[in-house]
Amino acid sequence: MEVSLKNRADAVALFLDTIRPLKPFYSPHHAFLYVGNTGVHYGEKSARMEGFARILWGLGPLWSADNSSLDQKVQQEIEEWFVLYRDGILHGVDPEDEEYWADIFDFDQKMVEVAALVFTIAINQQRLWYDLSPEDQKRLYTWLNQMNDYDMPTNNWRYFRILTNMTFQLLGLPWSEARMKEDFDLIESCYTGDGWYYDGNPTQIDYYVAFAIHYYGLIYAHLMEEREPERCRILKERSTQFYGDFVYWFAGNGEEIPFGRSLTYRYAHCSPFAAMAYAELDVDYGVLKNLVLRNLEIWMRRPVFDNSGVLSIGYGYPNLFMSEHYNGCGSPYWCNKAFLILGLNEDHPFWTSEPKVYPYEKTKFLPHPHMIVQHDSHDHVLAYVTGQHCKQDHGQGAAKYEKFVYSNQFGFSVSRGLNLADGAFDSTLAISVKGEDRYCMRRGFESFAADPSWLSVRYRPISGVEIESIIVPCTAPWHVRIHKIVNDVAVDTADGSFALPQEHCFQLTSGRKTGRYDPADVHTGQDGVTAAFPWGVSCIFGESGQEPELVVASPNTNLLYNLTVIPTVKKTLEPGLHVLVSCAAADFHQSQEELLASRPQVQVGDEEVVITAEEKEIRISL
Repeated sequence: MEVSLKNRADAVALFLDTIRPLKPFYSPHHAFLYVGNTGVHYGEKSARMEGFARILWGLGPLWSADNSSLDQKVQQEIEEWFVLYRDGILHGVDPEDEEYWADIFDFDQKMVEVAALVFTIAINQQRLWYDLSPEDQKRLYTWLNQMNDYDMPTNNWRYFRILTNMTFQLLGLPWSEARMKEDFDLIESCYTGDGWYYDGNPTQIDYYVAFAIHYYGLIYAHLMEEREPERCRILKERSTQFYGDFVYWFAGNGEEIPFGRSLTYRYAHCSPFAAMAYAELDVDYGVLKNLVLRNLEIWMRRPVFDNSGVLSIGYGYPNLFMSEHYNGCGSPYWCNKAFLILGLNEDHPFWTSEPKVYPYEKTKFLPHPHMIVQHDSHDHVLAYVTGQHCKQDHGQGAAKYEKFVYSNQFGFSVSRGLNLADGAFDSTLAISVKGEDRYCMRRGFESFAADPSWLSVRYRPISGVEIESIIVPCTAPWHVRIHKIVNDVAVDTADGSFALPQEHCFQLTSGRKTGRYDPADVHTGQDGVTAAFPWGVSCIFGESGQEPELVVASPNTNLLYNLTVIPTVKKTLEPGLHVLVSCAAADFHQSQEELLASRPQVQVGDEEVVITAEEKEIRISL
């Protein structure tokens, strides 16, 4: 749907529009939300409780703010949601009720969902605590206090218990000082400096740093500032530092880079900016407003809701191939964290500021996530990444963390098989034992290096093959790849460029003719292949004698486009030492001629590769 968000009333209307279709799917006592039939590792009962709880990330802030200026029908609907949820909460925590959520246990998924529940209570204390009967208060506290009795992972989950004990403090209830110290100590151990954390795994620096660790920290800082001024000062200071880097993951139009896990949470990605406004950080509210509202608008233009209005598992469209083991049918509603902005009254600076685009540098080196990020004048953002690896692979971990480059406009692809079509190896080098047609990209690394001008990584994609890949960003959107390969077995290699949609669809510029691509628009030469369609161009050129091929990827492999092609260069390598060099680019706003005019010059010598772009020369030793 097409939406235009200008003020708080617009945002309230959008939020209600996205949750209204859910009403038929609540259980009779409203403690569970049942919206689908796909499975999840923590079981159906917890999945339905999860669906119920995640709507509270928007409802809680909405109830807490001044809604008196809204239309009377809107106010009435907001009150109806309150009655439904109060009913669901009271039934869910009653052990004698048929809709009891069940006891909490070690590493229980319900621990995740408690965060939304306690936050909602903390900012709506009168109606969700003091107005309850003593019996209801006792049952609610007893159920929530189980959080202090059980173990949880050593990552962002610790904030779920921090928020629980925070809420107990705010309500004057018994709380665990020992657990609070333990959990904050764990979070502190993940701090790497300059506002950056990792989420329990030092090689995994993704959106969880933003929409989990900083998001919860800012909520804590806002609600506990009078009680713990020093801790809250530090949390705000770190988030302010983080803002100056994290903003580079978004274009000026609000469109973010898809990278890492939990992408099905979609517009939760912009929620850290909402939290920064909520905690009243000393940053530009016009930029925060632009990023949050434009991001929401972009997501509403994508087919992410099914025909009944329920948010799907997927990213740019419904897609189970890219999902994680923990993605239940209600999981995507974590996106409602973006609606923390509804907790700001309409006279808050977030709402009164004029939207403003952040003044991006063209190229920005982010040392903590090991990224070089480029922004162009058409809101295309490219993140070149190294040193990332998801040790606990929840699903498609290699594709989500370990490709050479991630684009907010071209997305990336995940594999559904082993050959080149099913593997959909865009923005990566794929390797197969010669003739076996069983390709894989790297998963994990032995070492890496990150520099403002280039990135490198050493890895062993299969037994008997060791590779060092060096990535050199050039004039956006071009980059050069240098692969130094030592192989004990003969291998087939395939180096893929960006995936390009096979047809003109909703994400692309309006005003052009629709339809599938014409094979005549694929240009294959001795050194490379260019797919130059009316709606965009993707290409790759081999500088080491590779053979070009246009790989027609299997459906539903790319996160943004359900049908794509991937320009690729291939070469078979007998055992030995080899150097493969290629350069790749893709753009939706330039013609083939315009794009090729900025192609970097590459000279491959015996001892070095010399790259020239925009009269700048980079030398890479071999």
